[in-house]
Amino acid sequence: MTLKTALETEYVSSGIVGLDQVLNGGFLRNGFYLLQGDPGSGKTTMALQFLLQCSGVDGPCLYITLTETIRDLQRTCASHGWNLNNITVADLTRSDANRPSVSQYTVFQPSEVELGLTVDAIVAEVDRVQPKNVVFDGLAEMRLLSGDPLRYRRQMLALKDFFEDREITVLLLDDRTSAMGEIQPESLVGGNIVMEKFLPGYGGARRRLHVTKVRGANFRDGYHDYDITRGGVVVHPRLIAAEHHERFDRDEISSRLPALDSLYGGGLQLGTTTLMLGPAGVGKSTITMKYVASALESGRKAAVYTFDEVLNTLFERSEKLCDDGIRKYVASGQLYARQIDPAELTPGAFAHEIRNSVEERGAELIVIDSLNGYLNAMPEEKFLPTHLHELFSYLNQKGVLTIVVVAQHGLLTGTSEMDVSYLADSVLLFRYFEANSEIRQAISVFKKRTGSHERSLRELRINADGLHVGEPLIGFRGIMTGVPQYMGVSISEGERPN
Repeated sequence: MTLKTALETEYVSSGIVGLDQVLNGGFLRNGFYLLQGDPGSGKTTMALQFLLQCSGVDGPCLYITLTETIRDLQRTCASHGWNLNNITVADLTRSDANRPSVSQYTVFQPSEVELGLTVDAIVAEVDRVQPKNVVFDGLAEMRLLSGDPLRYRRQMLALKDFFEDREITVLLLDDRTSAMGEIQPESLVGGNIVMEKFLPGYGGARRRLHVTKVRGANFRDGYHDYDITRGGVVVHPRLIAAEHHERFDRDEISSRLPALDSLYGGGLQLGTTTLMLGPAGVGKSTITMKYVASALESGRKAAVYTFDEVLNTLFERSEKLCDDGIRKYVASGQLYARQIDPAELTPGAFAHEIRNSVEERGAELIVIDSLNGYLNAMPEEKFLPTHLHELFSYLNQKGVLTIVVVAQHGLLTGTSEMDVSYLADSVLLFRYFEANSEIRQAISVFKKRTGSHERSLRELRINADGLHVGEPLIGFRGIMTGVPQYMGVSISEGERPN
């Protein structure tokens, strides 16, 4: 064997969206892998996906089971729209070792006889089918049959040598329901994947996996969220923004409101993140959708994710912001809009959804409305600021304009649940104030990293005619507190307050 041949690595696709990326190519051919997880974590589904993928590429595949019967496997396949026609199943749940007629032993311990019968059955099935890829579902049963750690370890090493000599890629399944002293099963294999499932205080089950080792290959470490849907397991690889540096033109998206663009010193720049910050109902989402409408009318693609508002309501109040209405852009595919179910979301799944909008749908503008809904969707997550930092960095490096709506608590001034202003390149601040016996709205640019901006406040009016941003408000102080004091000069309409 030459040095070049020895260093070449050949992979077998897992057949699972996202997992090949985590494994940097898939399972090593002829590798001996362990898939650990509690019952219900999706091990069987993942194993079936692997064999279904291999059956159309590598030829014969074998599923050896000591736990689930062939009828159980058929039910699993039916739930995903699959079938077992191209996979040979060795159902050893009803082997001779488990029959009453041979399970009464007088001289030998049950483990000595039953283990030998089970191993002989496995060897016979492999020799009969001659598979290139095998799933062995029953590692916990092997531990019980072995009886003691030494016999278990020797038997597993013998099976490993057996499969390696026949150049077979093997995936072992372990439900972790039975321990074997100090021996950890991952010490006997070349690769180990751990699947976890837990229930939050509210909402559906959350699932994640991590790879602890792969001998002879690199992998993406850390936790990766995954979902089980009809069609199988979908893995959402952990987002690493540093891997996505790209060159792009620093174009701007105008609001097409001259006073607002003047306040900002121009439009919002691609490759930046903007926060729309203010109390509820002050106009944050409306201004945001004005930028979306402007981007759509200039031929750009956009994606809007709403947590707090149903799509029909969002569309209805956004129709007046577009000359021809906003729904036609949804129908044409130029605008992708999705209402997020807050009870069925993980940070990894949301990041994966946004990546699809950017890399597959070609969106240049991403809207998250609102950050409060995002936080409420994942109340038990401990590292959401870190997730957001990676997500915003990724979008900035892809040349995408990101607009995030943040609702503050309190009617006039308010505070936010989590200070993420440091993550944003610019912040548009919204405030209520009282003047002339009216509740009015004011906007100002609080922060802008990419250039100069006005320091003034301007009045914002939203009425049946649409959006209006007035001239700078002068002659007042205390507008930011909600209770302005008149200093001798009128407000933007030229009316002195009562």
